[in-house]
Amino acid sequence: MASPSTTSPNLAPPNLASLSPETLRQWIDAHEDLIVIDVRSAAEFETMHIRGSYNVPLPLLSEHTEDLAERLGKRVVLVCQSGVRAEQARQRLSGSGVDSAAVLEGGVPAFAAAGGDVVRGAQRWALERQVRMAAGGLVLAGLLAGKFVSPKLRGLSGAIGAGLAFSAATNTCAMGNALARMPWNKAASEPTAADAIGQIPVRQR
Repeated sequence: MASPSTTSPNLAPPNLASLSPETLRQWIDAHEDLIVIDVRSAAEFETMHIRGSYNVPLPLLSEHTEDLAERLGKRVVLVCQSGVRAEQARQRLSGSGVDSAAVLEGGVPAFAAAGGDVVRGAQRWALERQVRMAAGGLVLAGLLAGKFVSPKLRGLSGAIGAGLAFSAATNTCAMGNALARMPWNKAASEPTAADAIGQIPVRQR
């Protein structure tokens, strides 16, 4: 089987786990039945997104997977900032019978770097960058507090480390979910399930 990055855009979509930015560019030009779903927050989508993609934030997708699955056809690409949330979405959709969805390698930034057509808006830090800053800051704060206030406060650094290890093992991110709810990560209007899913045209499987 050909790799995702070398698959001809004229072939029917195989069951690919991932898709290269270059191949997605070809598919966008060649296939009217293609649906690109961006599972990032509305604020991240507002900052930059692939032209023509649909924003269905991962929490909404997780709660309404069956409703979304009913609308999707055979050629679906899931995108986020790096691929982690898109992979979670792919697994959920696979459990609802959509087994042909692929994850964009490297996320929206990789697509933009490859010359893909993107729409840019108000600039914000990506959620993954915010997670790294928050985790690093808390670890540093725990170490400093443990040295200058009380040794017991070093436990904060240990708790953050344990949380990051759990996040990697389970492919989830509680800190990211929490940060996504912060005011600075809110777009002008957060989509409802009806709006987010209702905008996607129904495709034949």
